Amino acid sequence: MKRNTFCGENVSRLGMGNMRLPTLADGSIDYISAEAIIDKLYSAGVNYFDTAYVYHHGESEAFLGKALKKYPRDSFYVATKYNCCANPDYKAVFEEQLSRLDMDRIDFYLLHAVSDGTIDTYLTNGCVEYFLEQKSLGRIRHLGFSFHGSIDTLHKVLAAHTWDFAQIQFNYLDYLEFDARAQYEIITSKNIPIVVMEPVRGGRLASLTPETNMELKSVHRCRSIASWAFRFVMGFDNAKVVLSGMSTIEQAEDNIITFRYDDALSAEERDLLFSVCEMFKKEISAPCTACKYCVDGCPMGINIPEMMTVYNKYKLNGKGALRAFENCEHSAVDCVGCGACSVQCPQNIDIPALMSDMSAAYETLKK
Repeated sequence: MKRNTFCGENVSRLGMGNMRLPTLADGSIDYISAEAIIDKLYSAGVNYFDTAYVYHHGESEAFLGKALKKYPRDSFYVATKYNCCANPDYKAVFEEQLSRLDMDRIDFYLLHAVSDGTIDTYLTNGCVEYFLEQKSLGRIRHLGFSFHGSIDTLHKVLAAHTWDFAQIQFNYLDYLEFDARAQYEIITSKNIPIVVMEPVRGGRLASLTPETNMELKSVHRCRSIASWAFRFVMGFDNAKVVLSGMSTIEQAEDNIITFRYDDALSAEERDLLFSVCEMFKKEISAPCTACKYCVDGCPMGINIPEMMTVYNKYKLNGKGALRAFENCEHSAVDCVGCGACSVQCPQNIDIPALMSDMSAAYETLKK
């Protein structure tokens, strides 16, 4: 298992994320299956386990503490997080987390999901000063933050304190399309080590489309599509720990192989991956130009170009993008499938089919 020196610790480059653990029919964690994943990873040399106060409705921390109890405490590292939106009482949260984990210290502690909307709370409510005090007492070993905000907010949080580490969403799609590259470079310029979350974008990059998967398989037939995403991240020296939210033993086994035997992408492989990413985006995106020819004939008064924008975000980012429907007077769920829009579309988009796809996904999201 590949390892790195991270905050002075000898840490496995692959870390186990405990946000997507296997569950039972009632939604609770399947302790037997989840513990088998932990045991498989630990035996392979993984020693970094990440959780949070809110994961699995608060059950993840207790599960992780129980699953790791059989192992010597100094043989692994635990990371967890304080979320100001879940419970503003940071003192109570911290004590509860120690109790849930059944541990006397937390190795890597983070402010959870620092964003444009939460930054001011985190920097003014006294939590950072309290956590620094806990660090001086040995109850926290390293203090950092996980980030989901704008570049301006990143500069703001970096300027506020001296951080031991930072956690960012980093993968080849976010590198090419969004702010991941800039975030990585800004944090690295401050000599702050990075933990990577969402290296396969919540599983979206674990399988692309049949055509783009075939392009990658033609080069490395036996390697998984997910391994390409992990190997992309391996090419960045300051990505010290790469988290994977494994929910099956098969995912764990595949990741163990990747982080035991594989190296970062070669220059040729990286060029191919970027080319495949462009193909992937075109294949999953609706080529809407917002000409609005479709709008006037819609009997339900749906702003169809707006729905096509939501569709493209949904295909890239997952069902959460469909929350945009909640702010629309009329959305894809109101579509009656009459086809009047498709007749008018110069891009020949099968609009009713995309509306139906979004509507069905939104119903599952609401559940």
